[in-house]
Formats: sequence, C-alpha cells, structure tokens
Amino acid sequence: MGVLFLQTGCEEQAAAPQQLSPDWFRQFEQRAQPAAQAPTARTSPRITFEKEVHDFGVVAPETSSLCEFRFKNTGTGVLKIGEIVKDCGCTTFALDRTEYAPGQIGSVRVKYLSDTQLGPVAKQLTVPTNDPANPEVILALKATVMAKVDYQPKTLTLALNQENAGCPPITIVSSDNQPFAITHVTSTGNFITADFNPAVQATSLVLQPKVNMAALENISVGLVEIGLTHPECKKVTVTVNTLPRFRISPSSIMVRGVEANKPIVKQVRIQSNYNEPFEFETASSQNGTVRILKNSVIQNGYELELEITPPADRTKFFNEAFFIKMKGGPQVEIPCRVFYSGAPPSSRPTATIDAQKCPTCGPKIIDPATGEVKYGTKTTNPTTGEVSYSDRK
Repeated sequence: MGVLFLQTGCEEQAAAPQQLSPDWFRQFEQRAQPAAQAPTARTSPRITFEKEVHDFGVVAPETSSLCEFRFKNTGTGVLKIGEIVKDCGCTTFALDRTEYAPGQIGSVRVKYLSDTQLGPVAKQLTVPTNDPANPEVILALKATVMAKVDYQPKTLTLALNQENAGCPPITIVSSDNQPFAITHVTSTGNFITADFNPAVQATSLVLQPKVNMAALENISVGLVEIGLTHPECKKVTVTVNTLPRFRISPSSIMVRGVEANKPIVKQVRIQSNYNEPFEFETASSQNGTVRILKNSVIQNGYELELEITPPADRTKFFNEAFFIKMKGGPQVEIPCRVFYSGAPPSSRPTATIDAQKCPTCGPKIIDPATGEVKYGTKTTNPTTGEVSYSDRK
C-alpha cells in the first residue's frame, strides 16, 4: 500500500511540482515500526501479607507463644526473600523457602519467649524482599507480660547481726485464682531452707524461711527459687541482698607501670558495716608478694599499708590475692593485678555491658562508637583472666 501511495505522489509531482512537508513522510515511518519495539509490561514480584502486626495479648513471664504471618506473591515475577533480621534471640522464626512463584503462598512462623520484665513489650522482624514497591517489610509482635503468680517480698534484705538475718515470710498468691502447690525451695549457697507440704494446694501460700547464718557470711548477693505447680508459672525467684560484715576500700588493687623487684605501697581500708570491733588473726598472700607494712586504727576498722613486690619471672603482669583472717570471723580477700612497665593494656574499652540481660541472648553489648546494640556471650581467658563479650547474632 505504501508503494502505491509513493507512486501516485510522484505522478502528481510531475504534473504539478510542489514542496511536501516532512511531517507527511513521518506518518509512514510510524506505521512501519516493527511490533517487537513496542513497550511491554515488566514482570515484577509483589509480597502481600495478610497482617503485619500480631498481638499475643496477655502472656505469662518466661513462656513461649507462637504466631504465623501468611503472605502471597501477588506479582508477576519470582519473589525472593533475603535474610530476616530479628530483634533478639527471644524471637525466633521459620521460613519454608526463599523464592516464591507468582500466586504462591508462604508464611513466616514466629516463636516469642517472654522475659521476666512485666508490662507491654514489642518486638519486630525485618523481612527484605526483591519487591520494588516494598523492599523491606516490618513484622511487629506485641504482648503484655503479666504475672499469673504474685509474691512478696520481691527482694530479701538480710543482716548478719539479726536473728534469722531479719528474714521475713514470703507470701505467694495466684493472680488468676488457679490453685498451686510448692515443689521445691533452693537458694544460692543453700543458705535458706523452708518447710512446705507439696501435697497442699491453695491460691495463697506462705513460706517461713530459715537462714543458715554461717552460710550467709559468704553471700552478699543471691537468689531464692521457689518451684510451683501453677500451669503458667513454674517458679518464682526472690533476690537476696546481704550487708557484708566488712567493707574493703578499694575492693581490689590494680597497678600499672611497675618494674620487677621494685616494691610499691598501697593503702587499703577494712571497716565493719555493723559498727562491731574486730581483730586480725592472720594475713597472707597467695604467692608471697604482698605484706603489711603498717596497721592504723580508724573509725570502725583499720587502714593498712600493703607492700607489693613484683616478681622478676614475669614480663607483662601477674595476679595476686591477699587474705586476711578475722579473729573469730570470716576471711576476706583483696585481689591484686599488677602490670609491668611497657605492658599493653589488658583490654580495650570498645564496649560496655548493659545491666539488662536477655535470658536467651545474654548481656547486651553497646558499641560506644556507633551506639549499636548487640547480644553476646561472656568469655574468660583462662591464662590472663580477662573477660570479653563476643557478638552473638
């Protein structure tokens, strides 16, 4: 057809010459475009979740809860899911596969382990995908941690100069009126016992703890665990704080830049927390490198001048322990750590440890340079005694 039009045009031009507009030719160029050059629809994956927030409601402390986030590839291309990022080990997940064809359905199954901290909590998972419209999907978990068993007191503050250390009774009450019985009572260093009948069930029980005063001498911070048969609370834990008979200042000695066989002198104070008179019976050091030069009486105790002589058979540092036995009383220990001149620092201050700890993940590691919070495990070097925390994802 185009050829016929061109021939007709030539004949007309011969009969009556005229100038044609370039636009007249462009109409044929547009018609002659090959079909393969026409724009086509681009395949694209699309992830669509049924829900992106799950509320567990009220859960008991230290219990597991399960949920599922279902999704579908509603796009036209293969959906790919990358490595899912979670808040911490208290939130675990499972994913059947990482690639989903158009129309295929999948799910992210999540297990949440509640902490002992009461109140509302929120966790999240980040799901990376190749969906250009939604490259990262945030899945949120919500819960309110509520104790199904309450108890008082939560902390026992004990004193070595009181009968039975001044320990009060412990009252345990079921918050949901579910009867329970006591199965066991254990404590740090076995310093507390209590009589109970495991056959007796009630919604409220009272324990009368009995304190072993001799065992308590060695425990300043401890725990009492009470086992229960409540279906949603298998135990309660009471913290214990005991005021020690003596306070030592400083509690340990650290010295840097010393030279072998050149003695150094440090002052240490030992005082009674109960305003009680005491005397020293013996003093000794583990490796024989520490001795008392001077002993001065101060209020509620003594100030000591300790001479530390670094041995010549070490090149970087050495550890020492100085012991003082009280007459008719316990033995106290003063740890010493001495670094020789030119020795490198024992550790770099690259991270600080948060007081809060996750029961699954361990302590938080906070990088002071970036502020990034990680979770790690504690490791002690058996040779140097240095403590480090390795990141655990």
